[in-house]
Amino acid sequence: MSGELRLPFSARVGRASDLAAISTVFERARSEEWATRLADKDVTLWSRDAEVQAKIANRLGWLDAPAHFTEQVPALEAFGEKVRDAGFTTAIVAGMGGSSLAPEVLATAFASISEWLKIRVCDSTDPEAVAAALAGLNPAKTLVIVASKSGTTTETLSFAAYAAGWISSALSAGEDPFASMIAISDPSPSIDGIPGNERMLERFLNPADIGGRYSALSFVGLVPASLLGIDLDSLLAAGAVAAAQLREPEPTANRAVALGVIIGALAREGRDKLTLLVDEPIHGFGAWAEQLVAESTGKQGVGVVPVDLEPLGTLESYQDDRLFVRIALNGGRAPRAADGTSADTRLNELAAAGHPVISYTLSDAIDLGGEFLHWEAATAIAGVVLGINPFDEPNVTESKQNTTAVLGELAATGALPELTPKCADGPLQIWVDGALPAAFADDAVKLVAGQLQRLAQRGYIGIHAYIATTPERTAALTSLRLLLRDATHRATTVGYGPRFLHSTGQLHKGGAPIGWFIQLVAGRPHDLEIPGSSFTFGQLVDAQALGDARSLVAHDLPILRIHLGSNPDAGLVAVESLFRRALSA
Repeated sequence: MSGELRLPFSARVGRASDLAAISTVFERARSEEWATRLADKDVTLWSRDAEVQAKIANRLGWLDAPAHFTEQVPALEAFGEKVRDAGFTTAIVAGMGGSSLAPEVLATAFASISEWLKIRVCDSTDPEAVAAALAGLNPAKTLVIVASKSGTTTETLSFAAYAAGWISSALSAGEDPFASMIAISDPSPSIDGIPGNERMLERFLNPADIGGRYSALSFVGLVPASLLGIDLDSLLAAGAVAAAQLREPEPTANRAVALGVIIGALAREGRDKLTLLVDEPIHGFGAWAEQLVAESTGKQGVGVVPVDLEPLGTLESYQDDRLFVRIALNGGRAPRAADGTSADTRLNELAAAGHPVISYTLSDAIDLGGEFLHWEAATAIAGVVLGINPFDEPNVTESKQNTTAVLGELAATGALPELTPKCADGPLQIWVDGALPAAFADDAVKLVAGQLQRLAQRGYIGIHAYIATTPERTAALTSLRLLLRDATHRATTVGYGPRFLHSTGQLHKGGAPIGWFIQLVAGRPHDLEIPGSSFTFGQLVDAQALGDARSLVAHDLPILRIHLGSNPDAGLVAVESLFRRALSA
């Protein structure tokens, strides 16, 4: 590192104050034996409070996951072969947060494996997304994986209920839809919360001391991996090597500790926007790391803001608040900058200008087994640097409670509460939190321009889209984020709701109060019933959006809520047009 430190990866740090901060934390990590204490599960690393220590002690099972689950490989392989031989061709993972993101990483990274199942993920309550998850599938050849650590995840159980009805429609009288479903959860009482679990094809119970976002190398990731035909021995062997490397006491020689030290030290220096650039086909790792880092560090008014899938800009696009991390894969396809330039060429320019850049290359996609554990450990170490408990999520329940309250209002009145729009612009209906002066509320351009004045100096922009994911919508949201990034020089994040609530939602409410948010909602012309529920999928996703809006307002955070109309695609075009006009006003 600038000739000062030797690390297990390339780390270019050009600013002397950044280098000094990192060196100081490395010295602390060395003198306080962070690596050894982490490997030994020493809870005093994170807290001196006995009650907090007890809770942390019940969240460190991920350190043992490679060894523990290696013993389960024969049974997992037998299960995968049984399912394949029974004629199943597709598995759908119904889960949120850590329960869906690790399977998604593996399904994308190993999509080329033939003669095994294909994996889809449903982590949305948007009715269009629910329908898309099942589109084109044969119920008789589809396995549904119900993954919930708590056994009570509303989104997961809602989809499971709908999927059970969908499977039933293709069965003969007397056949059980739960025979085409499996459950991944914790032991009782968690598993008991999943309806029909005792009738399912299989139940996989994780050790209770593995937290959801630290569960990639548990049954959460390994059951889908067995169905994909991934070599489980090799995947877990990579994890075992990473676990062994954690015992290297010298922090500059310990890859995970070194990564965590740099992330934490630079965040304290104001470089708290962790910008990830990952090769295809392992690019799904960025979303997994985003959830891990955001939910683990974003609390008590501090945190690291992960930035995933934001194409690189020019030097003029950035403030001095970024840490870039480049994860390459031998034979992979590198991301491109927004102007088509090679990402590596642009990173060289950024490093030369003083922006810190970490980079390394994985030899094979199977090395994800080690990468999961490296990043889990690095995040735990970053928590030490930031002085927080990286294993809790104290603000996640806020939006859940607000959603419950909104659904209660629906039950009482027969209709969801509405936020009266301040103004309209074409198909767009626009609402803004009450902190914006009323003088801006009579015109859409003035309203947006006024809201933009509330951007924090070193803040970030969060775009929350409560619509179904499509490539076209992702492209439109990327165009919008780049417009805002280049005009304001703020980092941008994009999350589809309600998926992001289980990922970056904790950071938004619990981290530094520097977020500026756009919430995008739309009409639900093709709603779907949730069997056994008093509300529909459309009502649920709308309640989740409104509940999160209320939570952001309660934290005095700026939020601009835009209803896209009945055609989300046309609405997104109108949103970008509106912002272009507001930025030039």
